[in-house]
Amino acid sequence: MRETELANRLEDAVCAVVRGQKNTVRRVLACMFSGGHVLLEDYPGTGKTTLAKAISKSIAGAEFKRVQFTPDLLPSDILGVSVLNARTQEFRFHKGPVFTDILLADEINRASPRTQSALLEAMGERQVTVEGDRYDLDGLFFVIATQNPVEFRGTYPLPEAQMDRFAMQCRLGYVSAEEEAKILEDQREKHPLKSMQPVLSREEILEVSAAARQIRFSDELRHYAVALVAATRGVPEIQLAASPRASLALMKISQVMALFEGSEFVTPEVIQSVAVDVIAHRLVLAPESRYSGMDASEAVADIIAKVPAPV
Repeated sequence: MRETELANRLEDAVCAVVRGQKNTVRRVLACMFSGGHVLLEDYPGTGKTTLAKAISKSIAGAEFKRVQFTPDLLPSDILGVSVLNARTQEFRFHKGPVFTDILLADEINRASPRTQSALLEAMGERQVTVEGDRYDLDGLFFVIATQNPVEFRGTYPLPEAQMDRFAMQCRLGYVSAEEEAKILEDQREKHPLKSMQPVLSREEILEVSAAARQIRFSDELRHYAVALVAATRGVPEIQLAASPRASLALMKISQVMALFEGSEFVTPEVIQSVAVDVIAHRLVLAPESRYSGMDASEAVADIIAKVPAPV
């Protein structure tokens, strides 16, 4: 399948720079091809920013913008602002960095809730409203947000509505000693990002996305995906369960993951492989559950084990 070859070509190009992270790279690319957004949460120095830059450099004509989120960042710094033209006495809208193909929202939890909420409409509806005027976001518009899980001073936890806008939450983690040695070798003279060349065009990205939507997702699997998400609503330890947006993301990302493997249909195993990353970050555990050491990933894994899969 041509689209599988294109998707794998992009994956190989990114993995050549982001060593030892093929599993996470594929999931991040699956988010992009499915039209969703991804939240990367991991320790400093694990390659979150490098991953975002590598994806943008691998796509010909893709516009890439980075916003460093800080406590003093304003919504207008992201969306844009209307400026009065003294000569014509008319206001002209200057687009902010959100008008791009790939947006890196670096350390998103360092901005105030007011600024974080500026991305809600953009991520959910691919449009922004500024002073009553609506502006559509054309192109790919793929948000890669990062946050560090160990730094709490000067940070604002992302609200539930914001978390629900991310199709997946992924972690990179530390690579093996062998892969880390290869990273040192790669960067002995210069960073491999500087020599990266595009391997796909924006049109080919859209082609892969369209092909993924045609991957067969049977009625039995639709009911299975809904059952996994619905099961979060009947667990006493879960205070806020997953919404239908989680079911949609689970279907779309599973289709892309199947396309990566060259399959013409989705299997229950594919759904199970991504369910934790798609569902867990949307959940809010009851206080007593958090105090007992339970986390959302464990809750979703338990649901996967209990909900019978179609055969």
